[in-house]
Amino acid sequence: MSLLPVDEALKAILGRVPAVTPEQVSLGEANGRVLAAPVIAGHNQPPFDASAMDGYAIRAEDVVEGARLRVIGTSQAGAGYGGGVHRGEAVRILTGAPVPPGVDTVIMQEEAVRDDDFVHFTAPARLGHSVRAKGNDFSIGQNLIAAGTRLTPMQIAVAAAANQARLTVAQRPSIALLATGDELVLPGTPLGPDQIVASNSFGLSAMLTPYARQVADHGIVSDDVEQLRERLEGILMAGPDVLITTGGASVGEHDLVQDILTGLGVSLDFWRINMRPGKPLMFGTHGRTLVFGLPGNPVSAMVTAMVFIKPALRAWVGHGEPEPWRLPLAGPTPSNSARRHFMRAQLVPGADGMQALPISQTDSGHTSSLAAADLLVVQPENDPGQPIGTVVEALPIDAF
Repeated sequence: MSLLPVDEALKAILGRVPAVTPEQVSLGEANGRVLAAPVIAGHNQPPFDASAMDGYAIRAEDVVEGARLRVIGTSQAGAGYGGGVHRGEAVRILTGAPVPPGVDTVIMQEEAVRDDDFVHFTAPARLGHSVRAKGNDFSIGQNLIAAGTRLTPMQIAVAAAANQARLTVAQRPSIALLATGDELVLPGTPLGPDQIVASNSFGLSAMLTPYARQVADHGIVSDDVEQLRERLEGILMAGPDVLITTGGASVGEHDLVQDILTGLGVSLDFWRINMRPGKPLMFGTHGRTLVFGLPGNPVSAMVTAMVFIKPALRAWVGHGEPEPWRLPLAGPTPSNSARRHFMRAQLVPGADGMQALPISQTDSGHTSSLAAADLLVVQPENDPGQPIGTVVEALPIDAF
């Protein structure tokens, strides 16, 4: 069986992702969620001409040398001055307060000298200064935040200012994780002979939680046919949106996952990808559940999740696929094989901006080098290797 090109595998996966399903959440629940409908302004902000500072609201033409204006009232936030302002008059005004009718300028209090009911100024008036015009921030009908945007605190603040108590966001999938292997033990367990500490589910859970309404870790199951079938059957019966297994995806004597999954009704789309690390990647469906079988080697598991599962989850919540970064190399790359290489690299400063420094370690079990990486440099198939300064494509590891 030939190896499936990376781009074809990704296209097949994205073709199985369902359309976005919208739901409404409160502002307090919206951080990190992806909008399924835009936020449209229903009012002007500010809803009136407002003062940008404490001072005096005046008519600029009245402020001439030697002029003294009579202070006729006060305008403050939540309690504006209700009357009009005429020639030779001023209103004491506080930040955020409505600018009274008839005035066009605010002079800050540091440039004002108060004398009982009169005020004069130590600086000339600048027409329109310190007046926030009605609708200056946003106006009725303005698209404030586009659908497909992942909400940040700043955008939630804008939505609140637009008087939106609830926002329409994309429903997130439920994800189930299962690690397989006789050799695996949980972190914190004293290691016995021939045992290794399981790390895949912990790394995957941390990576995928921002996209999910729930990530359920179903632990570790041994390489026993009956135990593995029972555990997988139970998970599939619960109907998660996404099932991710790690280990048992290759063709070794104890790599049982593929046969058991197909026996349980999983329709397999493919199971070998033309990439490194991560060639033995399975993908299929069980009803509405997307099923991923990732390699057991921890670097392979994390890289394949980043290359294939994260784009699927972005599509699930309606978030556009980000463009790859284009960065110059801070070090040379070696020649590549016929498989696309996702090379670990660090983001380092250069004379003309940031650069990608390749990490020479390529072992698929070498977790410390992946932890030190900021990027995956995408090295094309059969690439002869590139010198320092060559601009290459790179995927930021921690991007949404």
